[in-house]
Amino acid sequence: MTLDRQPVLTSDLVRLRPLRAEDAEPLRRIAADPLMWEQHPAEDRTAEPVFRAWFEDALASGGALVAEDRADGEVFGVSRYVLRGTDAVEIGWTFLARSRWGGRWNGEVKRLMLDHAFASLPTVVFTVHADNLRSQRAVERLGAHRTGTHVDAAGLHQVTYRLDRCDAGEVTR
Repeated sequence: MTLDRQPVLTSDLVRLRPLRAEDAEPLRRIAADPLMWEQHPAEDRTAEPVFRAWFEDALASGGALVAEDRADGEVFGVSRYVLRGTDAVEIGWTFLARSRWGGRWNGEVKRLMLDHAFASLPTVVFTVHADNLRSQRAVERLGAHRTGTHVDAAGLHQVTYRLDRCDAGEVTR
């Protein structure tokens, strides 16, 4: 079965939908917060040209989803699916407005994405920069297991995680 990487997914709290060109400005406002990137290697993403390059890449990826608050339609973040072979998908490139940190927002975004992914594929992977402890804890709360570390093509140290459908029962309800 093929994974639809740009579905519309909804819960009582969140609506995920495909990224569109008009999402650039609300996401740029979120990304302009320097605290967003304090544990991320792309600390310069607050700069307009750097954000614009990231945004164009996200649009071209064919797997980026915008997160909206179901109550008022406010865009509060983004995440992405990237296929990894024939039996796995990576979920990542996620950032949420700081007003949505520390609550159930990230977990709900990931639960929707995991439910959707596991309907088609047996494995989800996550890659997190080694210094991004906040994101590593969030992935671990999802039940993902650390599988190793590597240095990527840009020379950055990354931590990899894996979550298999058979281990994801509590996450996906």
